[in-house]
Amino acid sequence: MTTVPEHGYTRQVKVKPNYETIAWQWMRYSAVLLIPLVWFHVLLQDVIVGVHRIDLDYVQLRWATLGWRVYDVLLLGFTFAHGMNGLRQVLNDYIHNEKPRRVVAWVLLLGWAVITAIGGIAIIAGVRK
Repeated sequence: MTTVPEHGYTRQVKVKPNYETIAWQWMRYSAVLLIPLVWFHVLLQDVIVGVHRIDLDYVQLRWATLGWRVYDVLLLGFTFAHGMNGLRQVLNDYIHNEKPRRVVAWVLLLGWAVITAIGGIAIIAGVRK
């Protein structure tokens, strides 16, 4: 943080990053990637292809390319991270003690990592006939 007092000099203040600041920064940075990922997904799936034409054969054809699998894993990870962080923020309104807040935050982070890993493995492993 930089402050400019009337004297004209600047002073740098170092703030030690904690869980809250890291989560806040992660949401901002990942949103820069998440917004185009989601809009392109909606454009492709709903407008260009059409939801009525999406079936297992379409998914298998799409996931035949590693790029689409990576795209879907990123979409899954970023969207689920935003949802879990939103849940954490709501729970912070109701949990007033620091220790239970910390436990909830780590449980949600662990849950996000496990479910994202399971989804990522399912996506990367692909659809087999």
